[in-house]
Amino acid sequence: MSRSTHGAVSVVVPCYQSSQTLQPLVEQLLDARPTATDEFEIVLVVDGSPDATWDVARDLAERHGPVRGIHLSRNYGQHNAIVAGIREARHPVVVTMDDDLQHRPGEVPRLLAALTPDLDLVYGVPVAEEHTFWRSFASRFVKHLIARGLGITSATSISAFRAFRTRLRDGFAELAGPHASVDVALSWATTRIGSVPVEMDARAEGRSNYSFRMLLRHASNMLLGYSTAPLRLVGYLGFLCAALGTVLLGVVLWQYFTGSTTVQGFTTLASMVAVFSGAQMLAIGVLGEYLGRVHINSVGQPTYVVAERSGDSKGAPRDIG
Repeated sequence: MSRSTHGAVSVVVPCYQSSQTLQPLVEQLLDARPTATDEFEIVLVVDGSPDATWDVARDLAERHGPVRGIHLSRNYGQHNAIVAGIREARHPVVVTMDDDLQHRPGEVPRLLAALTPDLDLVYGVPVAEEHTFWRSFASRFVKHLIARGLGITSATSISAFRAFRTRLRDGFAELAGPHASVDVALSWATTRIGSVPVEMDARAEGRSNYSFRMLLRHASNMLLGYSTAPLRLVGYLGFLCAALGTVLLGVVLWQYFTGSTTVQGFTTLASMVAVFSGAQMLAIGVLGEYLGRVHINSVGQPTYVVAERSGDSKGAPRDIG
């Protein structure tokens, strides 16, 4: 594959329990460098991993000039770690990829080649899914939910394997709080988004931390943190309940004026009370989620805190995001 037209690239890799895969990943990235770009750096962001991942990342940073290691003080989550890496990036283009070797380093040149002058962000979409049926189904469902709830038309192409222009980070320079979403934040800065098919491999070690439950939690974080769609849904639900209540009122008045009122209506009345009570509890729950997030953001909880760096840290940004 021909050399990319992008002169300098920062590859950001969020790392968690990947002590066995980091070395082959870095070696493959360094091998792909001659066909990828002229200047290259690899930013390994260790997200408070409890195993030896930081030791491996630090060793790689000390042995290889293009590699830098960043150790977060605790586990903040994949997207928070990616935000930390993006803010550390020094080159005009950023590539993000997973640490489990599912994203092939050899596909980085293809991803960069797709980042043409008319695009700011490109996603690498797998030719064939390497996950289980339920994992793939959950992923597609969440992407559809994001597309509808957040109005991001490119959501169905979202993946962790992406290339974009570093200047897009200016669009979320003020992003703070514990609930970060890289894809939502990138959508704030551009609508010039594309995708390219890429080959993916099966996970080399362990299993993905993104279970069906985690994917739903991630989707709820994005919808509640970056959208008012749930509030609109509650409004629609309230309108529906009001319409049902009006119909019930009409039925009750009809029975009263026709003299057909009996105690049999107690079942209907009890059912409607249960329906309205459930709707009210749902509405209160959604409002409570929003208020809780406002409170969390107001207390100043950081997106991440950098505990340690390894490798060339000259000109490094501030430690708290």
